[in-house]
Amino acid sequence: MPKRWRSRAGWPILRSKVVYGPQLARRAGVGPEPLRAHPTLSGALCLLVAAYLAAAACQQEIPVTASPKKTDAAAAGAGARAVRLVPAAETTVARTVAATGTLAADEQVVLGTKVVGRLAEISVDLGSLVKKGQPIASIDTKDYQYRLDQAVAALKQARVRLGLPADGDADRVDATQTAVVRQAKALLEQAQLNRDRMARLWDQELVARSELDAAASALQVAESRYQDALEEVQNRQAVLLQRRSEVELVRQQLADTVIVSPIDGAVVQRQASVGEYLAPGALVVTIVRLHPLRLRLSLPEREALSVRRGQPVRVTVEGDPAVHHGKVARLSPAIAEQSRTLLIEAEVPNPGGRLRPGSFAKVEVVVQTDDRVVTVPASALVTFAGVEKVLTVRDGKSEELRVTTGRRLGEQVEIVSGVKAGEPIVVQPGNLTGGQAVTVDK
Repeated sequence: MPKRWRSRAGWPILRSKVVYGPQLARRAGVGPEPLRAHPTLSGALCLLVAAYLAAAACQQEIPVTASPKKTDAAAAGAGARAVRLVPAAETTVARTVAATGTLAADEQVVLGTKVVGRLAEISVDLGSLVKKGQPIASIDTKDYQYRLDQAVAALKQARVRLGLPADGDADRVDATQTAVVRQAKALLEQAQLNRDRMARLWDQELVARSELDAAASALQVAESRYQDALEEVQNRQAVLLQRRSEVELVRQQLADTVIVSPIDGAVVQRQASVGEYLAPGALVVTIVRLHPLRLRLSLPEREALSVRRGQPVRVTVEGDPAVHHGKVARLSPAIAEQSRTLLIEAEVPNPGGRLRPGSFAKVEVVVQTDDRVVTVPASALVTFAGVEKVLTVRDGKSEELRVTTGRRLGEQVEIVSGVKAGEPIVVQPGNLTGGQAVTVDK
C-alpha cells in the first residue's frame, strides 16, 4: 500500500512516484487504459495532480482569525473571577500570655485529735460545708471530767493551806499575814526579848555566862524558824499556782475533746469513724478553703519578664464555658533551672464554689491592655500544607501573601507579620490561587 500523508487541513497526500502514474492518470480522466508505454506522459500527469493537491492543502491551512487584541480581551473577560476585598484592620486588644495551670485550695487543714480517747461523735462527711468554729467531732469526755474534779479539789486544798477560802480566783496572799509566819514571828520576838534581858543581867553580873549564851542561841533558832516560815508560805504559794495550772490544763483537755473547724470550707476526706479509739494526733477529717482559690502556673522565662504582681488573669476550666477572673498575687523569686520556667500564683475568687481545687485550668495573663495589632477576617485565611496565607489583588490579578498568625479574636485573626494595616484582603477566597485574573465587587 502506498504511504499516505496528510496536510494541516487533513487532506490526504500521495507520495508522487512514477510507478503510480497510471492510477493518477485515470482519476484525472486522461484515458481509460493505463499508459505503460509512455513514461514521460505518466510523470507529467503525476506532477500535475501533486501540484493540484498541494494548492488545495495550502488553501485549507489559511485560518480566518480575528483581531489579536479583541481575542485576548474577550478571553480575559470570560475567565476573570469576582472577589470582595476588605482592608486589614488595626485593632487595640489586650496582650496576653497563655499558659496552663492547676487550681488549688488556698488553705488545706487536716484536723486531728489533741487528746487520747474514743471518738464519740462526728457530724460531717465528704462534701459537707463547714464554718469557722463549727464542731466537727468529739471525744468521750468522762475521763477528762473526772480529772477536772480531782484537779479542782487539789486546788481548793492548796488555797486553804495558804489561809484563803476554798473557792475563789485570787491566789496571791501577804506572807506576813499567814498563820505559820505569824507564829514564827512571835517566837522570834520572844527570843529577842529574852536575849536582851539576859544581856542586861550579864552586865549586872546577876546571871552566869551560860544563860546569856543559851538566850543568844534561842534567838538564832527563832530567826531561822521565822525565815523557814516565810519560805514555807512561798512554797505553798507555788503549789497553789501549780494546782491552778493543773486545773486549767485539764479544762483545756476537756475542751479539746471537741474538734472544731478553724476555717470556712468543705470536707474533702473523712479518716475516722465513731467508736474508734484515737491516739493524740490521729487524723479525723481534711478541710479545704474554697474561696478564694490559689492558681499555680509556670511561664517560660521569655514570657515571665512581662508578668507583674496585680496583673489580671482570665481562667477557664473544662466543662465550664464561663471565664473566671483573678489577679497575680505572688511570683517566685527564682527561675527553675530544670524547666527554665517561673512559678506564679494568682488568686481567683470563688464565692459560689463553682470552681473546684485540683482542676486543670487554661490561663491568660493580661500583660498589656492597649496592644495594637493587625487583624483580618478568619474567612480570608487560607492554610495549605501548614503554610498560612491571604490573597490580595494587584493589577487585576490575585497575589498570595504568606502570613504569620497570632491569636483568634472572635471572627478576626491577628496577623503578626506579612500584612500591613489597610492592605486590601480577599474575603472567602475559596480555591482562588495567585496569578488568576479577578474583578473586584464594589
